[in-house]
Amino acid sequence: MLDETLVVWGGEFGRTPMAQGDVSTPKAGRDHHIRGFSMWMAGGGIKGGISHGETDELGYYAVKDIVHVHDLHATMLHQLGVDHERLTYRYQGRDFRLTDVAGKVVNQILA
Repeated sequence: MLDETLVVWGGEFGRTPMAQGDVSTPKAGRDHHIRGFSMWMAGGGIKGGISHGETDELGYYAVKDIVHVHDLHATMLHQLGVDHERLTYRYQGRDFRLTDVAGKVVNQILA
């Protein structure tokens, strides 16, 4: 079943290693940020057992093999058999794509 199914897990944002608020209270948490976060993909033609990309030593900034959200969308669409550059829709007189005017398939993670 995993040969034909692409599974993607991720959150809406990353979490920093720094605390938010007073860490001695139950409502304290970790800050949100968009500079580096983790997600995983399985099946659907994705290489198994690999890691792609790295953050700095604090887990704050993505520093190696950075994947932009447009690249992620281009890769997922590619694995679903859709050319992200041709998938457009017209809205208020302008053509839009999920990957905007960017996005490259991340071939390094494809099986």
